Amino acid sequence: MDTLKRQLARIFDCQPLWRAALLISVAAILYLATTSEPYPVPASSYDKVNHLIAFAELTVLSRLAWPGTHPIRLIPLLIAFGLLIEVIQSQLPYRDFSLADVVADAAGVAIGLLPWPGLRGWTTTGDAAQNRMCEKR
Repeated sequence: MDTLKRQLARIFDCQPLWRAALLISVAAILYLATTSEPYPVPASSYDKVNHLIAFAELTVLSRLAWPGTHPIRLIPLLIAFGLLIEVIQSQLPYRDFSLADVVADAAGVAIGLLPWPGLRGWTTTGDAAQNRMCEKR
């Protein structure tokens, strides 16, 4: 069990991994939000659920990518990304600006900001893990 805990801690402490995952997620969400093609991934028929899940995921990845940053500081950045998507969509002939989408984004951020009980015991969030690029300890 101790080995599993160490392995999980190493994964949680691997900020480069989470930053890469966040970058890929941002690119994928931006693509899905602006494409006129049918979604190549499973999606909810209720669009607001898609927004909720996407922004909860972005918030969790952001927290893992920068564990030393107070989670509240992420709110303006994530909401700004949601607004940016809506502004871009307003310029596309096959999309519209939707304030309800921004509200769903904010709800997703709120879910991603919920406390993570017990997570502190699994991570060290030290610079050593980042400097060694997540090698085994």
